[in-house]
Amino acid sequence: MTQWRKSSHSGTSNNSDCVELAVFAEGVGVRDSKAPDAGHIVVARRGIGSLIDAIKAGRLGP
Repeated sequence: MTQWRKSSHSGTSNNSDCVELAVFAEGVGVRDSKAPDAGHIVVARRGIGSLIDAIKAGRLGP
C-alpha cells in the first residue's frame, strides 16, 4: 500500500489547500489532498526540487 504524506504545515482542516507526496520506484507521486481519488502524477526524483521551487514561487498558476 502506498503511503501518502502531506506537510505538517498544511493544517488539519479539510479546507486547506495541500498536495500529498509518495515515493514510487519511478519517482515521487504528487496528488491533491482534497481529491485523492482523482489520480496523481509522478515526477522524476531529480525534478521534484524544481517542481517544489516553482510551486513556492507561484509560477504554476493562480
